[in-house]
Amino acid sequence: MIKTIGSSSSPEEVENLVMEGEVWIKNKIGQKELDFTCERDLTETILDNIEQITVAGTTLLLGKIFDEIGFDTIDDKLFKQLVIARLCFPASKLRTTDFLSKYHFLSIEPQHIYRYLDKLHSSQKELVQDISYAHSLKILNNEINVVFYDVTTLYFEVDNEDEIRKTGFSKEGRHQNPQILLGLLVSVDGYPLAYEIFEGNKYEGHTMLPVINGFKERYSINKLVVVADSGLLTNDNIQELCSKGYEFILVARIKNETTSIKAQILNFDYSETKEQLIIKDNDIRLLVTHSKKRAKKDKHNREKGLAKLEKR
Repeated sequence: MIKTIGSSSSPEEVENLVMEGEVWIKNKIGQKELDFTCERDLTETILDNIEQITVAGTTLLLGKIFDEIGFDTIDDKLFKQLVIARLCFPASKLRTTDFLSKYHFLSIEPQHIYRYLDKLHSSQKELVQDISYAHSLKILNNEINVVFYDVTTLYFEVDNEDEIRKTGFSKEGRHQNPQILLGLLVSVDGYPLAYEIFEGNKYEGHTMLPVINGFKERYSINKLVVVADSGLLTNDNIQELCSKGYEFILVARIKNETTSIKAQILNFDYSETKEQLIIKDNDIRLLVTHSKKRAKKDKHNREKGLAKLEKR
């Protein structure tokens, strides 16, 4: 029930309502005593408690989702704590320990997290993947026949390389730092299916088939349509995809096509028809489309680059 103070309320009624309000606030935020004589301190106290309630509520929600997916079957509390912390407060391992200490009253040393990550990779990786696959399969009505594959790089602020952390082409522009390659396979709507880690100096085009082949064999999938970007479009990959019965949609680059194909692409009148289909010698279909919006963006970038050169 909500009570209001009107102009006709007596002083006694006003005092009683204020006292009731104090009791309500104390119960809600767990504060033993509120001192209304110092407004600033009181405001900070209430805001701190609201922040605590917000984090606790978010944790409860994410924890329920975590359990419903099935990750609660992994008998390791630290796994759940790290997943939720990563979603609520993505930061370094050191700052993650601060987050867990401040909001969850958990005393966890950074080295414990590092040791657990080794355990996660060595003994729990396949279990995590199986749970994720089963959940994705359920969401997608027991049908997974289209997969999307991409690669990113993760760098480390260390000086020396090891067996997996190697310097290579960095998508983050940190070419001087040792890094690893992370290959991720997802379904329609981006549900995660599988991942793999590769050496930092490995060519990304050589990472796709091991992940896709391993995924297909592990879950006995008969047919897959593979979608990937142009960085993964190599002749070897195309030949292997064809030989193993995959269908695929790969982004192509005009500059990598033959002279005759380039001529067909560039001489086509896109004002009447926005796309054309070209059948290549190996029976691969090349679908070429034209976007005015993308053309405008590319023109702007070219002019911007030329302006910088002229200024120099």
